[in-house]
Amino acid sequence: MSRQHASPVLIRDNLPALSLAPVTLGSGDGAISEVDIQKLVHEHPSMLPIAEVDPAFKGPVAICRELRTPAGSIDNFLITPSGLPVIVECKLWRNPEGRREVVGQILDYAKELSRWTQSDIQREVNIRLGTTGNALLAKVRAVAPEVDEIAFNDALTVNLRRGRFLLLIVGDGIREGVEAIAEYLQRHAGLHFSLGLVELPFYALPDGSRLVAPRVLARTVNVVRHVVALPEGMAITDSVEDDEGTDTADPELTEIAAKRQQFWKEFLSVLKLDDPEQRIPNPSRQGYLNFMFPAPNGSSWLCAYREMKDNRVGVFLASTRDSVGEYAEQRLEGEWSEIQPLLGGGAKIQAGTYERRHIGDARVFGDLNNSEIRQQAFAWLAERTNTFVNVLRPRVKSAVADYQADQSA
Repeated sequence: MSRQHASPVLIRDNLPALSLAPVTLGSGDGAISEVDIQKLVHEHPSMLPIAEVDPAFKGPVAICRELRTPAGSIDNFLITPSGLPVIVECKLWRNPEGRREVVGQILDYAKELSRWTQSDIQREVNIRLGTTGNALLAKVRAVAPEVDEIAFNDALTVNLRRGRFLLLIVGDGIREGVEAIAEYLQRHAGLHFSLGLVELPFYALPDGSRLVAPRVLARTVNVVRHVVALPEGMAITDSVEDDEGTDTADPELTEIAAKRQQFWKEFLSVLKLDDPEQRIPNPSRQGYLNFMFPAPNGSSWLCAYREMKDNRVGVFLASTRDSVGEYAEQRLEGEWSEIQPLLGGGAKIQAGTYERRHIGDARVFGDLNNSEIRQQAFAWLAERTNTFVNVLRPRVKSAVADYQADQSA
C-alpha cells in the first residue's frame, strides 16, 4: 500500500487556517533540485532526523559536498565527533529502477570507504576544499573543540575498516517500494551499517518562503556480518629502486649518477603531496624515482623519470608482470574514460616496452641544466606526480582489495 501524507495546516492568530501547498520538486521555475537538497543538508545538517534512524550518529558535522571516491562522488559527507561517518545521497526519484540504482550507488560508496583510512579521507577532503593539513579535524573541532586528535583519527580508521556507517537517501517521493528496497539491502548486505530513507517535502508559506518537514519513511536495523579487516598493503622494500651499477670505479658513470641524484634531490625539495600515506622515496642515482603503491610484493608503483637525451620528464603507472599490480593497472585502463578527466593535462595511455601500455604523461622542456627551465620542469613534474598519486593510488588500492576478495571467495 502506498504511503500517503496530508499537507500541513498553518494556524494563524485571528486568521483562517491555511493548508500549505507542496512545492514542485524537479525541473522548472521555482522547483527544488537535487543540488538545492545537497546545499540544504550541508548548511543545516541538524534538520536530518538522524536520531530516529540510529542515535549513535546523532549530531554529525557537515564536512563537504561531492567527496570524490573511486565509485563516484558522495553528495554529502558528514562525520560525528566520535568518528562515525555519515554518507548522504540526494535523489529526486523518477521510477523504481532509479530507486534500486541509488541504493546500489550508496552501497558502492560504503564499500569504497571501508577500504580507506583516516589519511585517505583527509586527503580527499583537502582536495575537495582546497585546504591543507587536517581540515577534517578542524571542521569537527569548530563544533566540538574538546575532540582529541589521536582518539578521533583512530576511531575514524576503525569505523572505516569495519564499515560502520550511516547511509541516508534523502529526497522526494519515497512512498513506494520501501519494502523491496529493504529486501534488496538484505540480499546485498556486506557491511555493518544503518540506512535510512528520508523524505524532504517542501511547502510554500504565504510570505513566499518555504517550509521543509523532513520525515523518516524507513530505516534498517544494523546489517551485520563478520568483518575481516582489509589489508592495508604489504610492507614494501626499496628493491625496485636499488641503484644497481652505480657503485663503480668508472669516473664518468659516477659523475652521471651524482648528477641524477642531485636532480632528484632538487625535485623532492619542491614536491608536495596531498596524500599523507604516500611514501616518498630517497633521491635516486638512476634516471627515475618510484613511488610505491599499496599492492602486494611491491607490484605497483608510479614512476617519475627524466630522459637526458631530449630533456623530457614524465610520470607513468607501472606494475610487475603477471601480478596483482598488473591486474590493478589493467582495470584502471578499462576505466580510462572516467580517469582521464581527473588526471587532466596531457595524460594518456602510452605505449610502453615489451608490448605493454601505461597510463602516463610527459613533457619536453629546454635545457634542464638551465636553472630557470629546470625549475619550470620541477613545477610541472611535481604537479603531475601529486595528481597521479591522488587519482591512481586509491584506485589501485581498491582494485587490489577486489582482487584479493575474489581470490578468497
